[in-house]
Amino acid sequence: MPLLSPEDWSAIRLTLELAGITTVLLLVLCTPIAWWLAHTPSRWRGPVGAVVALPLVLPPTVIGFYLLVLMGPSGPVGRLTESLGWGRLPFTFWGLVVGSIVYSLPFAVQPLQRAFESMGRRPLEVAAALGAGPLDRFFTVALPLARPGFITAAVLSFAHTVGEFGVVLMLGGNIPGKTRVVSVQIYDHVEAMEYAQAHWLAGGMVAFAFVVLMALHWLQPKGRLQ
Repeated sequence: MPLLSPEDWSAIRLTLELAGITTVLLLVLCTPIAWWLAHTPSRWRGPVGAVVALPLVLPPTVIGFYLLVLMGPSGPVGRLTESLGWGRLPFTFWGLVVGSIVYSLPFAVQPLQRAFESMGRRPLEVAAALGAGPLDRFFTVALPLARPGFITAAVLSFAHTVGEFGVVLMLGGNIPGKTRVVSVQIYDHVEAMEYAQAHWLAGGMVAFAFVVLMALHWLQPKGRLQ
């Protein structure tokens, strides 16, 4: 019997696809949020930051449940997607993407926010004095200086999405080739008492997590997260 079955490889492929798409979308969506949180004097900074950080303290099943309600046939998001002809998102791959974005939000926003805060205002003020416009300052000064934060955000977002279980199980169920990711596949193996197959997948996850943490250590100049 092969170490990994076709179902295992399908779950691995789906997990990597989900993590890749989620990471790209998170970097695009979270950059303006992190920039705003790093520079705004608004009194809404605290509440918005708390909402962003909620997935760090809420059980994944709670997040998955409320997303399921919002995206279901009676929820506002569900009604919107159906009116646009997109159908229902729960128990689809794109439903998993939405859930993964919400669940991994702080892992993208917080490293970017810290990176933007750590650069200070001086480089932007110098660029402005030299005649650079707001967009020019952002793309040619802020983004290059925040590069370590982007690397950290990308690595953490990807790794966190790979390791999801509660949210993806609540939103996607357990549909082979569509929503069954590695964490759910491990759960299936354990339920069926297929411990050998579970060991190979779980051991791979442990090795992956170790490599991610070491990569973050090597990529940061002082061996600490941005």
